[in-house]
Amino acid sequence: MLEIDDLRKRFKEKTALDGVSFTLRPGEIFGFVGANGAGKTTTMRIIMGVLEPDSGEVRYQGRPLTPDDRRTFGYMPEERGLYQKMRVAEQIEYFGRLHGLGAKAARRATAELIERLGLAERRNDAIEALSLGNQQRVQLAVALVHRPAVLILDEPFSGLDPLAVDTLAGVLKEQAASGVPVIFSSHQLDLVERLSDSVGIISAGRMIASGTVAELKAREGRKRLKVVVSGARPGWADGLPGQVTEAGDRQVLIAEDGDGQAILRAALQAGRVEHFGWQEPTLAELFREVVA
Repeated sequence: MLEIDDLRKRFKEKTALDGVSFTLRPGEIFGFVGANGAGKTTTMRIIMGVLEPDSGEVRYQGRPLTPDDRRTFGYMPEERGLYQKMRVAEQIEYFGRLHGLGAKAARRATAELIERLGLAERRNDAIEALSLGNQQRVQLAVALVHRPAVLILDEPFSGLDPLAVDTLAGVLKEQAASGVPVIFSSHQLDLVERLSDSVGIISAGRMIASGTVAELKAREGRKRLKVVVSGARPGWADGLPGQVTEAGDRQVLIAEDGDGQAILRAALQAGRVEHFGWQEPTLAELFREVVA
């Protein structure tokens, strides 16, 4: 259990954090969402001891977080901290030794991670010769090499191609399935929605919404009716609530209120109904609404 309780932090005249609180449970993936400068990185740096809060506390297993606790954490900062001249395998192994692994254990963990993260063909390449995506994979390996008790990742998906995203997402799920709590920040809200057990939305240093995606959608309480009709005559939806857009020979009606049965009858009379159903807002839509 990792508890972030009422964190506050100012940098001169700027309030970076204004009472941020949330809890991370074993095996939980927590998606941390916010615009640039909202406070995500500051929160993560305080958890890792890079910054000190002005007030508030971080607790682990029910007690104040200690430097010894932090040594068991895995951290992937947004600004990558790799040694550019070192080769991939020796880099990962080196960080494993820094975390206290013996030489044999560090080599074994390095070999496993290189294989899992698709770096086998790059194991002897210098970091500076790698693409951004492969450098991200190495950075993740560095965060995982000592089998961390908690995993904290700041924008880990930034700049990755779809295959690398899938690989990284799979690793995060594996870590959570083994009981490791995971915090990650990302601007890719569809990815956050897909991966996260719970989500925190932060704006201007304040946590303005948190909970599971389902809880956030239920709290919003808004659903939209989507109707797709092919071969409909023009103006079939005149007088109905919502907006109609065209997609080829199909017309799509999106309505947030109105009599669903009346809309369905009108659609059936207009043409062939290919889709009729209620949709919950996406996390991206929720984010825009609560931030606005």
